[in-house]
Amino acid sequence: MKKILLIFLLINFNSVALSSIKENIINNLLNTKNLSFNFEQNINGKVETGNCVIEYPKKIYCKYNNLNGKILVSNGKSLVIKTKNGIYYRYAIKRTPLNYILDKKFLINQIQSLKQRVINDRFINFTIFKDENEINVFFDIENFDLIGWQTLDIYQNLNITYLSFLKKNQILKKKFFQLPSLN
Repeated sequence: MKKILLIFLLINFNSVALSSIKENIINNLLNTKNLSFNFEQNINGKVETGNCVIEYPKKIYCKYNNLNGKILVSNGKSLVIKTKNGIYYRYAIKRTPLNYILDKKFLINQIQSLKQRVINDRFINFTIFKDENEINVFFDIENFDLIGWQTLDIYQNLNITYLSFLKKNQILKKKFFQLPSLN
């Protein structure tokens, strides 16, 4: 009988702890207006680094640390990737996984209904399936901050993005999210 009681208590404690983590992640997202961070992005083994600013909902500006001066910008509707040498790609953000990753209301709604996975006692993972997208979102187990995501891009390339040196709720210049011109 004592073993059954002990097992019952351990199961209940574990589920309470996990639900508390989920609530903390949701509260952290609710209190976040924007994020600034460094990133490391691995797309099919090709690693790039840089820094980004996200403003919810659906705005992002990323500057890559590479020779061709790549930037990625979303104004909430369109997503543009541009390089110094004139290569310019424009997509409707709703056709990319960033449509969901940059929408904190969507993330919160998904997290509320999803089961979380603890990875190496350091990370919390939620796997979201939406519109033929599989999106893995990762949070730090200690401070509940977003620390990365894993998706397939529109060309079906595995894209793993890791965030570091995260700052929240900074004063931002609105010009960050203006789409660059074609020239």
